[in-house]
Amino acid sequence: MIRGLRGAITIESDKPELVWDETARLVREVVEANHVAIEDIASIMISTTPDITSAFPARAVRLMEGWQYVPVMCTHEMDVPNALPLCIRVLVHANVELAQKDVKHIYLNDAVKLRPDLAQAK
Repeated sequence: MIRGLRGAITIESDKPELVWDETARLVREVVEANHVAIEDIASIMISTTPDITSAFPARAVRLMEGWQYVPVMCTHEMDVPNALPLCIRVLVHANVELAQKDVKHIYLNDAVKLRPDLAQAK
């Protein structure tokens, strides 16, 4: 069955290297926490807050070894007042044998503020 695996991470500043490095880190942690094989990923949706414009975070995934065939798309989040700045969010659609309540969603850096109820202790 297909499940949505969520994650979010913040970056210190809008620099391409940070966008790519932290996106790759987040995707890897989401996939590892849920024991997902690359072949079981149907697609990945990545969004950024409007203050991230220096690079496409999807590039980070496309350059990861073995990931070049995973469909990835980027978009911007809504520009809501007082939203958490410099935030990258991912939604991984994967075929997993997990009950929805057993999916591990990953929130890193200041993104733990988004869903403290789901953030994994690190």
